[in-house]
Amino acid sequence: MPKYTIKKIISLIKSELNNYYPLQEINSFIYLILHYYFKYSKVQIQLNQEEEINENIVHRIIDNIKELKTFKPIQYILGQTEFYNLPFIVAPGVLIPRPETEELVDWIIAENKNQYQHIADIGTGSGCIAISLAKNLPKSFIYALDNSADALSITRRNSKLNHTKIHISYFDILHHNQFDNDDAFDIIVSNPPYVTEKEKQFMHLNVLNYEPEEALFVPNNDPLLYYRAIIDFALKHLKKGGKLYFEINENFGKETAWLLEEKKFQNIRLKKDINDKNRMIRGILR
Repeated sequence: MPKYTIKKIISLIKSELNNYYPLQEINSFIYLILHYYFKYSKVQIQLNQEEEINENIVHRIIDNIKELKTFKPIQYILGQTEFYNLPFIVAPGVLIPRPETEELVDWIIAENKNQYQHIADIGTGSGCIAISLAKNLPKSFIYALDNSADALSITRRNSKLNHTKIHISYFDILHHNQFDNDDAFDIIVSNPPYVTEKEKQFMHLNVLNYEPEEALFVPNNDPLLYYRAIIDFALKHLKKGGKLYFEINENFGKETAWLLEEKKFQNIRLKKDINDKNRMIRGILR
């Protein structure tokens, strides 16, 4: 095999993926791949263009390129991602954390600093919300709940990776009467499934072919299925004056707000994300 420098491997990635992805996304792949193998920053990548790459790493990068051509998400290929400035292990059994979820976490932290809180993260997935809150609200006691054994396994690994102590437990929100803990929570947060089946046509192959459907989709005729279940759970397990935070489908912001109001929540705030879309909501139990 011919010798590869960083400069040459960058050129290879660009040429191989040129017909598959826009240049901006390819440049993002280049940074993520080189950071993964060399721990280089973007500046260091530029400064080390002539560095020769070990043949074994070259083979692995070529394999990565082949997987990217199948539209497999780079996060699953590398087995990791970053969320709220923390490292997270990800695999096809869990949803890849999104930037808008970071905004939800940021909102919760901003409203609840320096308080001792009991918090439940329902549908924790990779554990990104629960673990980020544990790191930034250290006085709080946090439950990470999910009905997926794969998700709970990855949450445990991520909790250990980030040196957090959270309570990780199996829980199916659609059968929430089985919840056997008498704790009353100060905060309940969830990023539940909220993409309707008819919205599949607008989604990219890297999501449709690889990310878990059960973490994404709801029936067209019942888009608020999980929100109703979580709100009903909150009526039993959230303290009076406690806060309920959701990430939401931008198309159902008003409907989610009406549902919260109907179910005895007040001070309801619908919040836009950085792209000016209604993606978060918070209500306080009366």
